[in-house]
Amino acid sequence: MTTWGISATIKAPADDILQFAAYHLEKGAHRLFIYLDEENPSAFEALSAHPKVRVTKCDDAWWQKRRKQRPEMHQARQTANATHAYRRRAEVDWLIHMDVDEFLICDQHIGSILATLPGDTPLTRIRPMESLSGGTTAFKRFIPGGPNRDRIVTSLYPTYGLYTKGGFLSHLAGKVFVRTGLPDVTVKIHNAFQNGEQITGIDDQPGIDLAHVHAKTWDEWRSSYPYRLTKGSYRAELGPNKPHEKGGLSMHELFTMIEKEDGEAGLRAFFEEVSADTPGLRARLDAHGLLALVNLDLDGPMRAHFPNVNP
Repeated sequence: MTTWGISATIKAPADDILQFAAYHLEKGAHRLFIYLDEENPSAFEALSAHPKVRVTKCDDAWWQKRRKQRPEMHQARQTANATHAYRRRAEVDWLIHMDVDEFLICDQHIGSILATLPGDTPLTRIRPMESLSGGTTAFKRFIPGGPNRDRIVTSLYPTYGLYTKGGFLSHLAGKVFVRTGLPDVTVKIHNAFQNGEQITGIDDQPGIDLAHVHAKTWDEWRSSYPYRLTKGSYRAELGPNKPHEKGGLSMHELFTMIEKEDGEAGLRAFFEEVSADTPGLRARLDAHGLLALVNLDLDGPMRAHFPNVNP
């Protein structure tokens, strides 16, 4: 049986952490390497008691043991911990780095799909689908690159679509499963490197999707927006959706422009067009075969794997 696991550096409420863990354990994960980015005693206790979970407190003692100062940017902490998980004694055949708001979707056993890959395949990419706000059941699918992407995005999101990357608020790159046991590997957020060179493999793995619950509600998105704008997925140093000379804007530039021109109302209008779970957007997505309806059922696995935790 081909085994797989997840590494994740997480700063979130205990219930979110345990739901993420329980969901993937139910999906067949053989090992979870959870790095707690802040003190979380209740999550640590529950995770420590599960035989398939390896949990680490990333406190000052942890970073001193790693012989480095705690990186200021969370992206650097994620990379350090994902690489640590990969380089420790292999307990699985494949390892993927993920965030707490990402969930693997597969109708088959994930290990069965990974088992079909040629033995010399070092990596396979899992493309994302992004949730519509209002729940965890409706998702917009990834639109492959090519001449039709702009046309489709414009028909879905006529005002703001062409300023986004494929109509998504967050990443299109997805996350990568890396075959374990390869020497000198560094795992980053969306890619992996060996001897300093990016590892290539299968660029789109059929049968497995990465459901990204980037924005559950307007209030949650608005609360996270300042951090994402300065340090997260909308920060200034990230590149535009296409070259500036072709009219492209980074998400940071887009949101700065919207705020300058229309303030809070402009941000709300953007969110309603691109992310809100409305009948109109569902219909437009469905017409292009881009609507995915998924029941993540986060409560069921939680009860099965952490029965002594009261959500």
